[in-house]
Amino acid sequence: MKKSISLTTLALGLALSLGATLSFAQNQAAPAANAAPAVWKYKTKHLNKDDVDQLLSQPDKIVVLDVRRPDELIKYGSFPVYLNIQNKDVEKHLAYLPKDRAIITVSNHAQRAGATGDLLSSKGFNVVGATGSEDYEQEGGKAVVKITPPPPRVAANAAATAAAPVAAVAAVASPK
Repeated sequence: MKKSISLTTLALGLALSLGATLSFAQNQAAPAANAAPAVWKYKTKHLNKDDVDQLLSQPDKIVVLDVRRPDELIKYGSFPVYLNIQNKDVEKHLAYLPKDRAIITVSNHAQRAGATGDLLSSKGFNVVGATGSEDYEQEGGKAVVKITPPPPRVAANAAATAAAPVAAVAAVASPK
């Protein structure tokens, strides 16, 4: 009898513990799913899809500055033609940016793009606005191009290196 009570108590305790853990996990995940968009706190205009499309229709007057990391460009894509300077490096590379064109800054959801737009405006650049490539696509924008990374070179070199000794052995072993 004591064993069955102990097993029942253990099973009940385990069930309550598991239930509490699942409830906690669900409550922690819920705020992320229902999170409101970040508040726009930048002086740079936050561009919507229509703004971006109108600006992209004049490629001789603009430059698109994408401030994301290369892995983000591969994962999310970017506009057809862009200059990429990572956000952390923009101030070091101002000389590469044209002052005779309007600049659109780009990041995933425009927050880094907004900060970069404010920096560039303070340095005398003509920043027309900031956008997020993911936001643009969610609004129905079609200009974002996905980037397909090339296959790793290491694999190709390893296969060629592995095949070379076999070919050499075959050439030596073959009678002429």
